[in-house]
Amino acid sequence: MAKYKSLLKRACVATALALSSLATQAQDTFVNPILPGFYPDPSITRVGSDYYLITSTFSYYPGVPIFHSTDLVNWKQIGNILNRPEQLDTEGLGVSRGIFAPTIEHHDGTFYMVTTLIDNGGNFVVTAKNPAGPWSDPVWLPEASGIDPSLFFDESGKAYIIYNSEAPDNKPQYDGHRTIRMQEFDYKNLKTVGEPKILVNGGVDISKKPVWIEGPHIYKHNGYYYLMAAEGGTSVNHSEVILRSEKVDGPYIPDENNPILTQRHLPNDRPNPVSATGHADLVQTQNGDWWAIFLATRPYDTEDHYNIGRETFLAPVTWKDGWPIINAGNDLVQYSYTRPNLPENKGSDFPLNGNFTYREDFEESELPMYWIMLRTPQSDWYSLSQPKGSLTLEVRPEELTGKGNPSFVARRQQHLKGSASTKMQFQPTAENEFAGIAAFQGEKNHYALGKTRSRGKQVVQLRKADNTVLAEAPLSKKEGKNPLQLRIAFDGSKYSFYYATKEGSWKLLQDNVDGTYLSTRKAGGFVGTTLGVFATSQGKPSTAKATFNWFDYAGNDAIYNSAPASIK
Repeated sequence: MAKYKSLLKRACVATALALSSLATQAQDTFVNPILPGFYPDPSITRVGSDYYLITSTFSYYPGVPIFHSTDLVNWKQIGNILNRPEQLDTEGLGVSRGIFAPTIEHHDGTFYMVTTLIDNGGNFVVTAKNPAGPWSDPVWLPEASGIDPSLFFDESGKAYIIYNSEAPDNKPQYDGHRTIRMQEFDYKNLKTVGEPKILVNGGVDISKKPVWIEGPHIYKHNGYYYLMAAEGGTSVNHSEVILRSEKVDGPYIPDENNPILTQRHLPNDRPNPVSATGHADLVQTQNGDWWAIFLATRPYDTEDHYNIGRETFLAPVTWKDGWPIINAGNDLVQYSYTRPNLPENKGSDFPLNGNFTYREDFEESELPMYWIMLRTPQSDWYSLSQPKGSLTLEVRPEELTGKGNPSFVARRQQHLKGSASTKMQFQPTAENEFAGIAAFQGEKNHYALGKTRSRGKQVVQLRKADNTVLAEAPLSKKEGKNPLQLRIAFDGSKYSFYYATKEGSWKLLQDNVDGTYLSTRKAGGFVGTTLGVFATSQGKPSTAKATFNWFDYAGNDAIYNSAPASIK
């Protein structure tokens, strides 16, 4: 019966997504972002009529989700590239360290992914014959010292690695002074060859002290080599610039119309702003059309507060006088464009964009691949079989405030407006035992709603990361024995927290809690809010367990009203 219910759920998902896709196609447009929520630093490659896209994951595990599409709009996650502990060691790293800006390329039957493991090894490459995996263990590239590496396979048969590195002679002229360097890459033996060469010093015009030239890519088109990179940092001054050369190793001459993508010149009070655009990658379709994927943010106020991180957007590219233009004819990046002239992609097993309601019932033998956790697990602390049809977490000493691997399993918050809820069985025996649902932005910025003991009695508590108790409600002895439902509702800068001791009978614990506390503007870093279930004994040993029967997520953003989907 459980297997039948799981198959039925998947069928309903596929049907609803297909209907949503048809509704969108009927309008001949698509809606941005194509991957909402914490999916930053996108990179893309095309193999025939198939497209593959990856994004950064920082200290979350598994690392680097990989998606497949045939239409550039609807994506299906087919795996996680770094899904074995031996591939990814993020122990002791802050949530915004770890994996920076991976890029993906395909050459002669092999897929290559290069990225940076910040603070624990530097740049490395992994390979696979099948993009869904398995992918190889990392091969480290210590001679390529920097971040944001990408690969370019030239028609000459040679390959190159291009990356952000330090200023010349490691003597920066100003804060944020970086270079783009290139080194020959032996792709058969996975190692660099020779000495690196500086292609860009500082940015397109060093006299203006440009900062953080990064995320480089090289393309060959109509006899020119094009070097594209981000400039200005990944916040509101983010931009994308382009240079070109007749030779792969330069000299590279900048486009006089740079930047070719930015929103930094626009007023903060514009309606429904798209901000921080940059870190782009280009792809040419089998029909000869060009498109750009890039990261952007959706702030919900004029102070640049956004909680859900940097998202993946799609926009058309046109060529004029030998230079690419992203979003030609518009200052504003659009929430909707005419769809690419490509065949419709098949539906995903779980929704990735649009408005949707989705229940995870934990009936399968493995967690679906969109679930993530903080850092690489060193032990088996969760179960999907004890009891079957639920997620059981061990109550362990690790906390959300630390830099270890706590008992925390989460999914991305993908909407400005929506909710997450769960049903839990948990019997705390001490005040240090605490389990429930959390909205997590970082070690110092998260809300935790759960069950614990206080003054000898079971209670529902809402806490901030510093353990400040924002609200508390007592549970009677009868209520304490029953399953507990917990719910987080969010709407831009406001979060509300609910609980229920009877099915669907929600009680408000605290409303209008400050959501800007979960914003990147206040928390810092490069990630977005994740919503998930946790269990901790706050530094002390425990043998307790918390069991979760289901986890619901619902999102309802106005931009997606053209493509609703309801999935149970």
